[in-house]
Amino acid sequence: MTKFLYFILVSSFFCSCSSYQKALKSEDVAVKYAEAEKKYDAKKYNKAIRLFEQMAPAFRGKPQSEKMFYMYAQAYYKTEQYYLAGYQFESFVSSYPKSEKIEEAAYLEGKSYSMLSPSYSLDQIDTIKAIDKLQTFIDTYPNSTYLPEANAALKTLTDKLEKKYYEIARQYNTISDHKAALVALENFVAEYPGTKYKEDALYYRFDSAYKLAINSVPAKMEDRLKNAKVAYNNLIKFKENTTHKEKADEMLARIEKDLKQFSK
Repeated sequence: MTKFLYFILVSSFFCSCSSYQKALKSEDVAVKYAEAEKKYDAKKYNKAIRLFEQMAPAFRGKPQSEKMFYMYAQAYYKTEQYYLAGYQFESFVSSYPKSEKIEEAAYLEGKSYSMLSPSYSLDQIDTIKAIDKLQTFIDTYPNSTYLPEANAALKTLTDKLEKKYYEIARQYNTISDHKAALVALENFVAEYPGTKYKEDALYYRFDSAYKLAINSVPAKMEDRLKNAKVAYNNLIKFKENTTHKEKADEMLARIEKDLKQFSK
């Protein structure tokens, strides 16, 4: 009995392999499609992908093309090939705007690109693309069941981009390029007025204004000291009990002292 079951299992395995190999070699797209669908349903996505890749160029316009391209995109997504998944979902959304799968495909298009988003310290081109795709989905399908997931993914991505731009702006302060720091930090706060980095951004802007002022040539010092004082006031206005207050107050005292020489 055991040998018989073993024989059946082995026979089934080779039959399965045989039908798959035949489909790979076949010129008949119907044969390829049937086998690809079988592999997809069995969650053998990599094998399904090989067949989808073969038949895709000749399958557009055929009655089953919509289902095939949906499975094609899903197979890439299921195997975590997110760049290819994003591309295929994007193509599906463009090619089949009346599909019953259009909403899901539009969400997974954005989700695929979001999965490609790297650490904030790296180039954020994929993050920007994912934000664009997810925002388009949210605007197009405001009542979607995928909306909570889309909003959560969008927030994660925008937070990452925000941190990226903050660190770039602050870096100018770190390397003592204070003129550039003043512009970059001001632009950052204007671009992200509700940012969680606003307190620190205002402090480092004040710090750069202060250091630029106290190291100025006499002809420019008074104006720069006054500008630094304005930067201090902006920080305190935003958060009176800022964590930087002790240091900021010490810097303000130096500003007040240095300004006195211009009032004589």
